Amino acid sequence: MIWTVLLLFKGLLAVILIYKRRCRRENEPPLDKGYIPWLGHALEFGRDAAKFLSRMKKKHGDIFTVRAAGRYVTVLLDPNMYDAVLSDTEALDFKSVSKVLMQRMFSLTMPNHDPASERAWMKQHFHGPSLVQLCESMQNNLQLVFSTTDVAQNPQQWSTGGLFSFCYSLLFRAGYLTLFGVCENDVTQLDTVYEEFRKFDGLLAKLARQTEKREERRMARGAQERLWQLLSGCGAGQSTRALGSSWQRSYLEHLQSEEVEEESQRRAMLLQLWVTQGNAGPAAFWLLGFLLTHPEAMCAVRAEIRSLQLQRHPLANLQKHTPVLDSVLSETLRLRAAALITREVVQDKVLQTGAGQEYLLRRGDRLCLFPFLSPQMDPQIHREPEKFKYDRFLNADGTEKKDFFKGGVRMKYCNMPWGAGSNMCVGRHFAVSGIKQFVYMMLTNLDLELCDQQSTMPPVNPSRYGFGMLQPIGDLEIRYRLKPASSSLEHCHRR
Repeated sequence: MIWTVLLLFKGLLAVILIYKRRCRRENEPPLDKGYIPWLGHALEFGRDAAKFLSRMKKKHGDIFTVRAAGRYVTVLLDPNMYDAVLSDTEALDFKSVSKVLMQRMFSLTMPNHDPASERAWMKQHFHGPSLVQLCESMQNNLQLVFSTTDVAQNPQQWSTGGLFSFCYSLLFRAGYLTLFGVCENDVTQLDTVYEEFRKFDGLLAKLARQTEKREERRMARGAQERLWQLLSGCGAGQSTRALGSSWQRSYLEHLQSEEVEEESQRRAMLLQLWVTQGNAGPAAFWLLGFLLTHPEAMCAVRAEIRSLQLQRHPLANLQKHTPVLDSVLSETLRLRAAALITREVVQDKVLQTGAGQEYLLRRGDRLCLFPFLSPQMDPQIHREPEKFKYDRFLNADGTEKKDFFKGGVRMKYCNMPWGAGSNMCVGRHFAVSGIKQFVYMMLTNLDLELCDQQSTMPPVNPSRYGFGMLQPIGDLEIRYRLKPASSSLEHCHRR
């Protein structure tokens, strides 16, 4: 009995010593360890990162260090200092963070993985002529997938359902066909892939934080294995010549050049599936949801699309001449894109503010940027930042608004849904094109309305902060039917 007490006492003493050991040094950011030894602020951070970091910002300012599950995380919320972080690849390392997340989320280990090499590979496919081909393929696949829906098969009847499921399903299927294809034209495979992906995606945040329960871990593992099997049916394990998708074939060749073993190739396909298809559907949901709940915005977008329809090449002009739709998309992403940008501090580093103040980052800590809070939700940059304003990114003359200020100083970054500088998402042009094509198709082909005209947008799922596009709790119920061929968008003009 006495030995048990002594062991417990020693364990408690060790925890207390660990908890007390870290002290703020000169020039380091404010330190907030929380009240729970070792765990610190981990629970609050994971439960609702935006709420927690907003509270810390009010308490400490734009830079502070918090303790979370034994790690010390410095959070930087000054956009004018972001470049100093994103451009430093010596003191601040991304590889170690990405490897941890790949293992936790995708059960994937790639010892020779080089993010710079993969980024260079992606540019070959998401820029220039290859991007044009991908966008054309996406347009054709959107039309193909739409033609198989109930509303296309029964043009006179109203269909009802959730807008989130509707958007996610169609964009996921079209994107999957574009980048991955299906075996032997088996389009029914899309349903299985989508269902398994949604199961897996729903548990992704918990996997990343290692907070999943035993049953959830089992469910995630089952979905992973099913998706690995489905993706490898036309992918890893086959001769690259046999693949129907040039993008998929090229990605496998890239993995093989990095000497990635065959099993990891299969698992890497799931990583790419999530990266390329996990955000477009939710983004389209929020965009259409905002339009449906803001009639003035809907009419402005409908009028712009109608002007495109009167032009000779409406779909070609869709990518270049839609300032209103572009503003709506930018505003949607400002409100609902909430990724955390994380780096490992591998060398002591000094950050300098615009006012000349210096902060020391300690080796072994982590550094996080959270653009959702600043600049995207900063009231000094965006007036009434919590409100949807479809013309926030429009000048009075209808052109794109690029100049935003804080304290009289023009902000280099006023909206960062895709990252910043040389770290911007390589696939953003393909994603934007697909979302705009989808919205164009929905508004030109469907009578689309809320089941309850008093409906408001559902709240966001706070556990998704840090993982790209936010997702809703619940859905927005809509009804829709195929638009009569002669009606086009005239009803908006009559209003």
